[in-house]
Amino acid sequence: MNYQGDIVTDINIAYIGGGSRGWAWVFMTELALEPGLSGTVRLYDTDMEAAKSNEAIGNNVSRKKEAISKWRYETAFTMREALTGADFVVISVLPGTFEEMEVDVHMPERYGIYQSVGDTTGPGGIIRALRTLPMFVEIANAIKAFCPKAWVINYTNPMSLCVKTLYHVFPKIKAFGCCHEVFGTQQLLKGIFEKETGNEVWNRNEILVNVLGINHFTWFDYASYKGIDLIPVYKEYVAKHFEEGFEEEADWKKDFFACSHRVKFDLFNKYGLIAAAGDRHLAEFMPGDTYLLNPETVDYWRFALTPVSWRKKELQERLEKSKRLACGEEALDLTPTGEEGVLMIKALCGLNRMIGNVNVPNSYLQIRNLPKSAIVETNAIFEGDRIHPIAAGKIPEGILNFIRPQADNHERILKAALERNINLVYEAFKNDTLINGRLNNKEIKSLVNDMLKGTSLYLPHEWQNSI
Repeated sequence: MNYQGDIVTDINIAYIGGGSRGWAWVFMTELALEPGLSGTVRLYDTDMEAAKSNEAIGNNVSRKKEAISKWRYETAFTMREALTGADFVVISVLPGTFEEMEVDVHMPERYGIYQSVGDTTGPGGIIRALRTLPMFVEIANAIKAFCPKAWVINYTNPMSLCVKTLYHVFPKIKAFGCCHEVFGTQQLLKGIFEKETGNEVWNRNEILVNVLGINHFTWFDYASYKGIDLIPVYKEYVAKHFEEGFEEEADWKKDFFACSHRVKFDLFNKYGLIAAAGDRHLAEFMPGDTYLLNPETVDYWRFALTPVSWRKKELQERLEKSKRLACGEEALDLTPTGEEGVLMIKALCGLNRMIGNVNVPNSYLQIRNLPKSAIVETNAIFEGDRIHPIAAGKIPEGILNFIRPQADNHERILKAALERNINLVYEAFKNDTLINGRLNNKEIKSLVNDMLKGTSLYLPHEWQNSI
């Protein structure tokens, strides 16, 4: 990297999963709009054609007159080529295909286990982890060998387990996980405050929050706007609008990512903290007979079970868009997306100071009543090649009762993935909050075995003897 006053040039970014047809385009947009940074992005993907397509798209973006910052995009043919000399590493990979995700999400339904996302916790999250973590072992070893001092930003789910694996393999790695779920709840607080007071909030970043929890099960125990405590404002709104939720959200029956925030409202009434992830994620951390008992229950709480068939259809649309973007028939709209990854890179280059929510080990006991080995999500200060996790306090006991089993399962699943131990997978299923008490041992073993068979193409070959 070269420093020229308040500009840093010749930054080398390795993008693992560089054939991404979604997040990569968001990243390209934010890089193009950041005047303080420029350099090279090396795109590595097992799907080489997808990486080459994004090379063309990225360079098309850089040629646009609206692009404030110019970047060069190159396809790397090996992970070593991508990582050597990298200042930053971005990881955004899909473990397997949507065929495997269909097994993750829908096979448990034969036992009445419904999942609204299926990529973080529950049976889907566990099986997805068994596909993903061996990849992260390989990535961590490669980073250790080829760019040990690089900052590593992970966007892949299951977030907590991916970050945990990176640190397990390479304890000195400088890695953190980024997730935008918190942003949506800041936006919700912005909307509620505006409705309740008639005052306009310019940007969700003006809503100051204390973040504590684990990825996709995060909470605010403090929220304010210009010194105004937003917890009482939120409480009053929930009391008045519990049944309909926050009505300005998109139609949750058509938009499978939308919700009316009724799960959040219900959790606030139960525990007194603002749940700070989307309802689809929050529901999966609670007992399976609470919000995900059946599709009718999901409808009552006004969120969606996101079917993998929809994801497959949406992928086809993105593939077509990728072709148009690569050949220049269509151009990316360079409008700020609100994602913070590039701002974090800028801060780590020493050009500014920022606070953002990240997933890192609980090494500083930023959450005092979780073990140091847990991967937690809290705010952190980014400045000058350093991250300072911010002390977030303690998680209330009622919420902690749902987080402890997840932290325990993270240890269990990581060990299962590393040792190819199917008995630990059975234990993880049994102890998962979504499943706990709803399936007997015979049913758990049958489900695990069938799900492993359904995802076997993307599992290390040692699993074959187990299933």
